[in-house]
Amino acid sequence: MTDNIPQTDAEHVAASRPKKLRLVRLFLWSAVALLGGGLLFMMVNENGRETVEQDNYAGSVGGRFALTAPDGSIVTDQTLKGKPFAIFFGFTRCPDVCPTTLSRLTKLRKEMGEDGNKFEIVFVSVDPEYDSPEDIGRYIALFGTPIIGLTGSSKEIADTAKAYHAFYEKVPVEGGDYTIDHSAGVYLMDAEGNLQSIIDYHEKLETSLAKLKRLVG
Repeated sequence: MTDNIPQTDAEHVAASRPKKLRLVRLFLWSAVALLGGGLLFMMVNENGRETVEQDNYAGSVGGRFALTAPDGSIVTDQTLKGKPFAIFFGFTRCPDVCPTTLSRLTKLRKEMGEDGNKFEIVFVSVDPEYDSPEDIGRYIALFGTPIIGLTGSSKEIADTAKAYHAFYEKVPVEGGDYTIDHSAGVYLMDAEGNLQSIIDYHEKLETSLAKLKRLVG
């Protein structure tokens, strides 16, 4: 976990689960993200510019959604059009993957200099029972960079996650509480809402940086 990001209560909740099971699930869904990213390949068009060849998988990622921001406004897929964005699904009590991923995106954005302002970071909570719009607002403020935090009803979130092929599953833990297993990939969408690439949780920062530069290039 990156410095200055406070630990959440879920660390104590997650500690009661078999760690091996959590790592296996994380690995499997990271592999799915890698496979999805692997289905994309770059081409050079007649102007010498790299473009993404969309295959069946890439063309099926993304679509219509309407979710609620911390200020109560409604953000839709149309709201985001016109600017590339990196969208990630998680929850505020996530003990490691979510704060690490958002911290990495913050670091990468800073390393890009002025180009770091050319894309949005979007965080969608998959925990509507716990994460209110206000909770999301407080959470994204911890990272020190503009992040669009979104939540909604169970159906709205399920529909959005399905559109992005994002997995999540509530997992009961001892004491009557729960945690959430979820896919760890960051979907990189171009200004028209088309999938360009996927950042895998385990890849090197240099690889992620190259993908983001290509996204805004």
